[in-house]
Amino acid sequence: MHRPSQLILALLLAGAVSAAGAADRASAELIDRSGKTTGSITLTEAPTGILIQVSAKGLAPGAKGIHIHSVGTCEDPDKGFVASKGHLNPTGKKHGLMNPEGPDSGDLPVIFVHADGSVEAEMFTSLASLRGAGDRPALLDADGAAIVIHENRDDHVTQPIGGAGARIACGVVKAE
Repeated sequence: MHRPSQLILALLLAGAVSAAGAADRASAELIDRSGKTTGSITLTEAPTGILIQVSAKGLAPGAKGIHIHSVGTCEDPDKGFVASKGHLNPTGKKHGLMNPEGPDSGDLPVIFVHADGSVEAEMFTSLASLRGAGDRPALLDADGAAIVIHENRDDHVTQPIGGAGARIACGVVKAE
């Protein structure tokens, strides 16, 4: 049988481990070009990058480029979300996961939208961090970041966005 002091110590240690193991998280509400909410994104900090989970509806079927953009705004859906600027790219690398002079910190794998317009995707990037870690730039810095979905597939080489086309959905990354 445990003595009360041992039980208290065990509970305190369990709480400390739980708090230390708690993941840093952020999220983004996706909106389309009409400003309508179309989905959500959850971002979870991992030891070597960010786990990104995308859930959306109402998109045109097919392969879509998705990128992290350098400014946390989606205030201009009618103009195509250009206020979110270009990719997160503080080191000036070339665009593309397959580019020998890249990738930039905003490059992500392609997502696939089903025939019913829905997408459920999970991806990982080791090119960025929520709050900055090592040489990985922070998404939650002074000007924030946005996740942008494009109308076409990203070929991971062509400059500046892999031929991904117009920006069709955008979400501002916010700490949870």
